[in-house]
Amino acid sequence: MNWIVFDYGDVLSKPSAALPDLAAAMRAPLPEFLKAYWEYRIPYDAGSAPLEYWQAIGDAVGVPVDEPLSAELTRIDVEGWGQLEPASMALLEGLAEAGANLALLSNAPIAFGEWVRAQDWARHFRVTLFSGDVRCVKPDAKIFRLLLEELGAEPADCLFFDDRESNVEGARAVGLRAHVWNGADAARAWLD
Repeated sequence: MNWIVFDYGDVLSKPSAALPDLAAAMRAPLPEFLKAYWEYRIPYDAGSAPLEYWQAIGDAVGVPVDEPLSAELTRIDVEGWGQLEPASMALLEGLAEAGANLALLSNAPIAFGEWVRAQDWARHFRVTLFSGDVRCVKPDAKIFRLLLEELGAEPADCLFFDDRESNVEGARAVGLRAHVWNGADAARAWLD
């Protein structure tokens, strides 16, 4: 059985437009906030708690973060990453209608995985695997092996699309066919 596996961020979704809103909610200067947001993101994507993540950012920018602020920041963050790319969704819907076996593999925190699984469009995926749920992130070989186990597939049976070269290389190292995402039209060309 062949599988088409998609990353989520900047593949199915538009880049988050919520980063300035997050900095404002934290009352932090945007440049300092952005540095901390990305610096502490990998542990969050690997399953650490939202409060732990936002407090690490707060410590970096000198802002105390309590549970209510953490919940608000998490809500804004999830909504920010929730803006779908219309061309990507059209590709996804077309593949699903054609009977393709689709999977989603994303570096994302647990809260975001929960949000995705509650969306109507998530029904197109037979498998959704988020780094926060399995406590490891791409490009670690472990997450690709967990994906293959979940799919019941051999590496060569999977075509993986991701916007990051390092993740594509990680997938290839495990034996998956993988391409850097350059938009829905380029993906269609690979699929044809």
